[in-house]
Parts: sequence; structure tokens; C-alpha cells
Amino acid sequence: MDNHFQLTYTVDVTQLSEIDQLRQWVVRTSRLVEISVTLNSTLDLDRLLEFIIRSAADLLESEAATILLVNEQNQALYVAATTDPDSQGAIPVPKEGSIAGTIFREDRPLILNELQTSSDSFTDISETHAFDVHSLIGVPLRIRERVAGVLQAVNKREGIFDETDLQILTNIASLAGVAIYNARQVEALNRAYDELGKLDQLKSDFIAIASHELRTPLGLILGNAALLKDFSSGELSVYADAVLSAAKRMRLLIEEMTNVNILEAGSAELMMAIKPLDAIVEDAHAEVRGLVEAKGQELELRLPEEPMHAMIDSPKLTMADMNLMNNAIRFTPEGGSIVLSLEHHGREAWIVVKDDGIGVEEGQHDTIFDLFYQVEDHLTRRHDGLGLGLAIVKAVAESHGGRVWVDSAGIDQGAAFTIAIPLPD
Repeated sequence: MDNHFQLTYTVDVTQLSEIDQLRQWVVRTSRLVEISVTLNSTLDLDRLLEFIIRSAADLLESEAATILLVNEQNQALYVAATTDPDSQGAIPVPKEGSIAGTIFREDRPLILNELQTSSDSFTDISETHAFDVHSLIGVPLRIRERVAGVLQAVNKREGIFDETDLQILTNIASLAGVAIYNARQVEALNRAYDELGKLDQLKSDFIAIASHELRTPLGLILGNAALLKDFSSGELSVYADAVLSAAKRMRLLIEEMTNVNILEAGSAELMMAIKPLDAIVEDAHAEVRGLVEAKGQELELRLPEEPMHAMIDSPKLTMADMNLMNNAIRFTPEGGSIVLSLEHHGREAWIVVKDDGIGVEEGQHDTIFDLFYQVEDHLTRRHDGLGLGLAIVKAVAESHGGRVWVDSAGIDQGAAFTIAIPLPD
């Protein structure tokens, strides 16, 4: 009777033990899933490392956990994060003569359950922890199939580290490798973005300073060249006229440089109001009429019978129209013709500048609106310009909620540039 009772009791204990193991397995698996979700949603590297070591220490029921990574510059191992509050950060760990170095170099896990802290076999335990270490488990940490560090835990609170602990730590290390790689990529992207921002600011500052500093001497050149032309004759007058013409071209270039800020300001800097579009077109026509006549070209202005009004920034839209006109004048030969028109198309107003100049190749219809783009090679080109005018036109049109495009049958077939501006309801 007693034997039967004893046997029944033993079976019950075994069943309870299996249930406890199953329950523990479910808890650990659920925690690994939770860790996976958290790691893939965190891109801050410091927070990521902190979460990894705390999760490892918690799941393995250990006194502390540590991540060691490889320094990209000197390729040395260092403690990147640890749960030991008394440990010093960024501690270097030698690859030779250390447990972490052995795991890293040999690319294999280690379980040491009877570790003697007094032993001289390994140098990293006493240096990286402020307490006695009697057991340790560690696994390689791979990033993109390359061993890039070590994840380890020390001092099992109850019992010893076993194969189950090793599997758990290996799984955490696999998840951590992917998460660390993603976080580093984001950090690199942010650094590159910051550097790009600095370079862009330097460019803007340079353009602003250069254009400002050039205006004063250019003003003197223009003034003196105009006076010299008025008070001279013959060959000297021809030279003065050449200087004056070159100075005017330089002034146009400086104005283009100054207007680059429009590309960066966007719609935030627009001073919008309901204005007549006819006046915009007429102002642009009046501004360039002298240049057209000087080049021996013909200029025609076409306006609709009914005036049109739109919500616009008048100075900026006038400047965009002027840029299209200057572009047409520049690329239309002497004796050529240019037509500036304002047209009503549905719920849009179209400002069209059409010329019979050099035209646009089929593959350049979109790229000519890119910043600093030049139709001709910069070493052999025959026409002036920085490649800013059409980019500014595009920026102004889009900031008004409109668009710009070019129609051209090809080289020497002329071109028609159109700015479309939405009309109010």
C-alpha cells in the first residue's frame, strides 16, 4: 500500500515539473517575441543597447549582462553597455587573454560555471565588473554575418547556466545584431544629412556674401563705364560700350545668384494677394523690351480680352516671368522673334514665352529645370548663365500651386515655356 502511494506521488511530481518547464518555455518565448518587436521599433542606439542587456539579464536570471562591440577605428573590443551600475563605460577589453576576446576570435559561445575570479587566465572579468564573478555565459554578436561583438551574462542567480540559457542568449544576440545594424544605418544617415545641411548652408552663405561683395565694385564699374561712354567717341566709346555690356551681364549673373534663396524658402516666404496677371506680364514685357531691341529681335505681347486675377506674390511671379524672357532672349539669335502671352485655360492662367531659338532636345525637357543645369557644355558653350533661371521659375510656379513645362520640337525648332497658375473659384 505504501509503495503504491509512493509511486503515485512520484508521477505527480514529474507531471508538475513538466508543466512548470512548459510554462517557463511559454514565458520565455513570449518574452523573446516582445524583445523582437521592441528591437525592431527602436532606432536610438544607446536605448537599444540598454534594452538588450536588461532583457538578457532578466531572461537568463543573471546578476548582470554586458555588450562588447568592436571599435571601428582601432578594431579593439570595448564595453558598449552593461547593467552593472558600478562599471565604467567604454572599457577596452583585450582580444587576447580575455573571455570576450576568446568568444570573439574563435566565433563560438562559452559557458563557464565554475569561474575562479582569482585565476589569471582571463583579464576582463575583474576589470569590467565590480563584484565577484563565479559563472559566465557569452555568445558572438553578428552584424551582417560578421562577428562585431559579444553578448554575455554573469552570475546565474539560481543554479547554473545551461543549454537553454545558451539558446536564449543566442536568439537575443541574433535579434540584437539586426537591430544594431539598423540603428547604425539611421545614425549614419542622420550624420550624412547633417553634413549635407551644413554644406548647403555654407553654399547659401557663400552665395549671399559673394553676391553682396560683388555689388559694390560692379556698381562702380557700371557707373564709370556709362560716364566714359557718354563722354567719349570713336574707338574709346566702343571699348567703353564693351565694358558696360560685360558689366550688365555680370549684374544679371549676380541677380541669379541672389535669387537662389527662393529655391530654399518655398511657399513660406510668399506674400500672397489677389493681383491682376495682366500687369505681371506687362511689367515683364516692359523690363526686357530694351534688351530685345538691342539684340535686334522682335517681341510681341498678347493679352486676353478679359483681365484675369489670381492669388500670387507679384514680385516673385514677375521675376519668374522675367527669367523666362531672359532665357528666350539668350537662346534666340539676332533677328529672331519672341512672343509673350497670357492665356485662359479652364481653371488656370498660362503665361507662355515662345521663341524661334535653338530649341530643346527631347531628353532635356525635364532636366533643364534642375538647379545649375546647363544645356551646353561649360567649356564650349556660347551662352551665358549659371543654370539658375529655370530652376527659380520652377520653384516659384510650384510654390504658387502651379507648374511649368517646355514644348519644343527639337534643336533649332524653337521652344515654348509655360507657367500655369491656378485661378480662384
